[in-house]
Amino acid sequence: MTIDISTPAMLFPAISLLLLAYTNRFLTLASLIRHFDKGEDSESTQAQIKNLRKRIHYIKRMQETGVFSFFLCVLSMLAIYLSYQLAGNWLFAASLVFLLYSLWQSVLEIRISLDALDVHLQGMDLGKSKK
Repeated sequence: MTIDISTPAMLFPAISLLLLAYTNRFLTLASLIRHFDKGEDSESTQAQIKNLRKRIHYIKRMQETGVFSFFLCVLSMLAIYLSYQLAGNWLFAASLVFLLYSLWQSVLEIRISLDALDVHLQGMDLGKSKK
């Protein structure tokens, strides 16, 4: 299959928006961590800290693979521009694989985020039952 230079170029806006969304998730999480109550040391707090660490790890991988996908997309365009069609095709395919992996990491991070909400709600339920 032969692709032209515009095919990888179509991924530029998508990858850019995806990286922006990942950065927003990271900034929100960083703000949450910075304002975390250090004085409380309960089972719920420890579970939340463990969850936050997992989420940071996933977001880091999401960002890294997203950037690498963007990098390979640019290399693909360069190869096609320089008439290295086969190399351009393979680089574009690799770019898509890394983009897919980045999206999968995003799904996993969303699942962990939902687990964090469950932990928080359980902590709220425990606080009500003590009163």
